[in-house]
Amino acid sequence: MSGAFVAGAAEVIETLVQRARSYIYTTATPPLLAHALLKSLELIEREQGRRNYLVNIIIKLKQGLINNRWKLMPSDTAIQPLVIGANADALALSERLAQRGLLVPAIRPPTVPQGTARLRISLSAAHSEEDVGRLVAALNELQ
Repeated sequence: MSGAFVAGAAEVIETLVQRARSYIYTTATPPLLAHALLKSLELIEREQGRRNYLVNIIIKLKQGLINNRWKLMPSDTAIQPLVIGANADALALSERLAQRGLLVPAIRPPTVPQGTARLRISLSAAHSEEDVGRLVAALNELQ
């Protein structure tokens, strides 16, 4: 674990900065974190298969929703915004999906422009094709 935040009176903060051994002696990045980052870079270099798989499930999602009344915004990333429109409708749809075990949060103003509330579909290589199929089926049924 690395990093922390302390809020308090200026005197308390100054005392911690000057006397807290765990602060004074751990200002460098922990070696374990550096090792984990190096391993992550190695995985990124050799895991093209995961990226290809993610592209394929993104395509599956897009194809499955092509005739849906709600439209996906243009995106080639793992985040696929599905524009619903009204805030209440986006929230209701998100809740109905949650009842089916599908976590798809509603994003509303002020994060997005008024009248463009949407669902944020976030895919990852950890999702199965069956997961995507369940989401597509639920969205097509709920339209």
